[in-house]
Amino acid sequence: MAATGSSMWLQIAGISGAAAVALGAYGAHAFKPENQVYRGVFQTASSYHLIHSAALLATPLVKRPQLFGALMTAGIVLFSGSCYTVAFTEDRKYGRGAPFGGFALIGAWLVAAMP
Repeated sequence: MAATGSSMWLQIAGISGAAAVALGAYGAHAFKPENQVYRGVFQTASSYHLIHSAALLATPLVKRPQLFGALMTAGIVLFSGSCYTVAFTEDRKYGRGAPFGGFALIGAWLVAAMP
């Protein structure tokens, strides 16, 4: 049976949240970059990932849930994904998607504020 719109976003939130916790644990206990600057990049990715995964739980409550969920999910993937990739590779060239992800996250929050 196909998931309804609301339950689909809740499933995505759950999967994303679980991934955020797992990556956060890895970052806290096993991630050992050569350059410690990348530890901070990883922590930023992890924080934004977890916060915005939790925000996805509000998807059924907003006026435009499909737009909110799509922007929030794209933002998590682009922003946190880019930051994780930068941290793992220790190469900033992989951070080019982060600004687009940031704009998607901002857009999602603005959608949530729509009357």
